[in-house]
Amino acid sequence: MTTAWTWRFEKADGTEVRPAVEPEEFTTQGDAESWIGEHWKALQEGGADQVRLYEETDEIYGPMSLHADAS
Repeated sequence: MTTAWTWRFEKADGTEVRPAVEPEEFTTQGDAESWIGEHWKALQEGGADQVRLYEETDEIYGPMSLHADAS
């Protein structure tokens, strides 16, 4: 059985939003992280403020901001 890695896209308050770029279902954490690295700007411009990464139903980490650090 293949493990599925998925992203949850949220506003800053944690409300789930539909992503501007539809993600695939990833088979590795690295593939999921590479995808977010390529698409974070379009996702942010489309209304997502942060993301959470899941392995199946387990949250691996998050929320991770899609906004560049201003400092």
